[in-house]
Amino acid sequence: MPAILFYFSNGNCNTFISSTFELCNYKNYLAMKIFGIGRNYAAHIEELHNERPEEPVIFTKPETALLTRNRPFFYPGFSNDIHFEVEIVLKIDKVGKNIEEKFAHTYYNEIGIGIDFTARDLQTKAKAKGLPWTIAKGFNDSAPISEFVPKENFDLQNLDFSLQQNGKVKQAGNTSLMLFSFDYIIAYLSRFFLLKKGDLIFTGTPKGVGSVAIGDTLSCFIESKKMLQVIIK
Repeated sequence: MPAILFYFSNGNCNTFISSTFELCNYKNYLAMKIFGIGRNYAAHIEELHNERPEEPVIFTKPETALLTRNRPFFYPGFSNDIHFEVEIVLKIDKVGKNIEEKFAHTYYNEIGIGIDFTARDLQTKAKAKGLPWTIAKGFNDSAPISEFVPKENFDLQNLDFSLQQNGKVKQAGNTSLMLFSFDYIIAYLSRFFLLKKGDLIFTGTPKGVGSVAIGDTLSCFIESKKMLQVIIK
């Protein structure tokens, strides 16, 4: 079908949408929140020499960080050290706040996989000065995500996921190793934020994070199924 161009003015972000399908996909993510959970796997905490948290470490990304449909990631000029961090992503499907942990599982029905691209050089500078990580985590296209699939297909307490860089496994995690479970994370977030349908939660990355380079291909898997591919340009 011929391309139809739609133009949105979204704050400071002007975006062209090139098809009806893409328009609907884009609208699904408008006005949603993207939460990230830092330091949720002990081995990853150790590799970055961080302290083990008593409660989840929360950060956010704007919706302009989303990169969908296996689009390429263009290496930004403001960083010399972009790292991949593969994560299981939850999609909230109903409104809730002050959610009890025992009911948290009813607030999402689908999971996906994503990459939390991090400008490690900018993050290191910010941490050294006690400043927020916003620029290092929330820049454009820093949150590639897969399609979402029903959670009933998986054992969420024992779920394997991984990332390959140019065909070699770099990260391999299992949700049984999380410090804070999916349900605890949802309950914790809902104490501070009203969770709304479409909100996304990146639930933490296992050990093995590393730098990307132009020309790399990153492939992400839930169990043995390839769910996401990102080419670095």
